Amino acid sequence: MKTLNVQLGARSYPIYIGSGLLDRSDSIRPHIPGRQVLIVSNDTVAHWYRDRLEQALHGLEVDVALIPDGEAHKTLETCNGIFGALLERRFDRTCTLVALGGGVIGDIAGFAAACYQRGVHFVQVPTTLLAQVDSSVGGKTGVNHPLGKNMIGAFHQPLCVVADTDTLSTLPDRELKAGLAEVIKYGLIRDPEFFSWLEEHLDSLLARDNEALAFAIERSCRNKADVVAEDERERGVRALLNLGHTFGHAIEAGCGFGTWLHGEAVAAGTMMAADLSVRLGWLADAERHRAGQIFSRAGLPVHPPKDMSPDAFRRHMSVDKKARDGRLHLVLLRGIGEAVLSGDVPSSHLDATLRATIAAA
Repeated sequence: MKTLNVQLGARSYPIYIGSGLLDRSDSIRPHIPGRQVLIVSNDTVAHWYRDRLEQALHGLEVDVALIPDGEAHKTLETCNGIFGALLERRFDRTCTLVALGGGVIGDIAGFAAACYQRGVHFVQVPTTLLAQVDSSVGGKTGVNHPLGKNMIGAFHQPLCVVADTDTLSTLPDRELKAGLAEVIKYGLIRDPEFFSWLEEHLDSLLARDNEALAFAIERSCRNKADVVAEDERERGVRALLNLGHTFGHAIEAGCGFGTWLHGEAVAAGTMMAADLSVRLGWLADAERHRAGQIFSRAGLPVHPPKDMSPDAFRRHMSVDKKARDGRLHLVLLRGIGEAVLSGDVPSSHLDATLRATIAAA
């Protein structure tokens, strides 16, 4: 078992990464301060891992709330169902919500924990690659609105993150590939050595080699933990973690949440950001090609949907959380491993990127 720590003073917490952690009560039980526990999951994940998690929580008062699967159900309505379960079972302010599942489960359960009785305890047990390397770490929680992704939410840090790499054995290939988009992102924004390692070991990751996956998860979590420790509330450097996300969130909203997986949209969005970076003269075309190659090798899209117009992109991008005073701020690249946040992108360059990348789809 590998242990990393997110250093946030009194809100610091460990990330445990390893095989068989769901069978070890010492990886989760010491972090639960009260006796009432609500496991939040869905039917698919609960079928595989609910019994093992409940056994690790033996001796506590454990209930389970199952919610619908998929990004389309990441809504206030679903969250209200969790509140109902908590209230019906008389959970008090010492309770802990345990998110067992992927990013959707973690985001919803975390938001419910942030809101219930003005904030209760929360533990992340991510079971997808994307959740293990990204969404489970950092305390971002929330739900979607028809007009924008993650526009309703709160910062609420977990007590711990337990990433059992064995859960990836039941992950569909499409979900694994989507998770790799967030792994590749860390190399592009701040870790060029890791990016080179990914180029060399991508086939092993796709083949689910345990050693390669454990290294990629640990390196990704270390990158994110360092950034979150520096900028918990995304007032500066943490915004760089959103490379590809402004374009990607527009794709998700424009196509209907759940049509494109988050990682798929991030991959295409990152290549749109790379295209714009080249047009600005910041990124060499050879480096854009390297980024496109690794996404393609991972089986991820490198172009936006062909039926989504530039106007649709602009409409959805205008409600991005990085927008300030009506100006769009984009995460762009100056090189492999060097991302920047810019609010001074000429409209003509953005229009050219939108038209060219859609036409190439």
